[in-house]
Amino acid sequence: MLDAMLWGLVQGLTEFLPISSSGHLVLIPAFLGVEPPDLATSALLHLGTLVAVLAYYRNDLVKLVHFRRDPAARHILWLLIIGTIPATIGIVLTDQLSAFQESTTAVAIALLVTGAVLLVSGSITRRARTLEGATVSDALLVGAAQATALLPGISRSGMTITAGLGRGLSGVEAARFSFLLAVPAIAGGGIIEMVDLLDNGGIPSTVWLGVLTAAVSGYLAIAFLIKTLVRIGLRPFAVYCFVVGILALVLL
Repeated sequence: MLDAMLWGLVQGLTEFLPISSSGHLVLIPAFLGVEPPDLATSALLHLGTLVAVLAYYRNDLVKLVHFRRDPAARHILWLLIIGTIPATIGIVLTDQLSAFQESTTAVAIALLVTGAVLLVSGSITRRARTLEGATVSDALLVGAAQATALLPGISRSGMTITAGLGRGLSGVEAARFSFLLAVPAIAGGGIIEMVDLLDNGGIPSTVWLGVLTAAVSGYLAIAFLIKTLVRIGLRPFAVYCFVVGILALVLL
């Protein structure tokens, strides 16, 4: 039970804070000397973070459902479709990504790269473009940034928010695009694994406790990140990534 809650908390916090959930699911077990959650459990925990983002952006999602009578919603839906395309390269790179995940050194270096990107984000001139005014090229660039996060240690939210800032979106709007773009990516893996587990004897109750923990902590993480973006930007998370990455290189 405690293991499920621990991994649910790690998943919920690190999925949305720009510090890499996949990287933490590699490094934390290595630091603690314990077994990481299996792939099926990790995928199911994503359902908790999916609930978090659906709840936080529920108003946007309701509008997207009614896209036929809302031109702005149609435009955003089109951007999300375009932005999702680059991440599909992960389908043909499964074996390579699995090998990368087995190396704590590789994950630590990737976390340092995330820190460097977050540090650069603080130098980007802040503008106030909204998602409704974003273009196809904006969506492709942010989608390409999301694809880099297929590597454990590269933060999906960190990369996509920084890319959005670079394209002139405000911090809140860059986060909005990042998290809406996460919905199909998170849902895909989680739902497939849930169906597989149900076909093979069902899902242990402890895993559901982890999913609930991921949902609650994920919602709080989104709210915290957006407040931090508005007040001071992403640089504090860069410091965190540098510290954890260096500790991993030295100790693991």
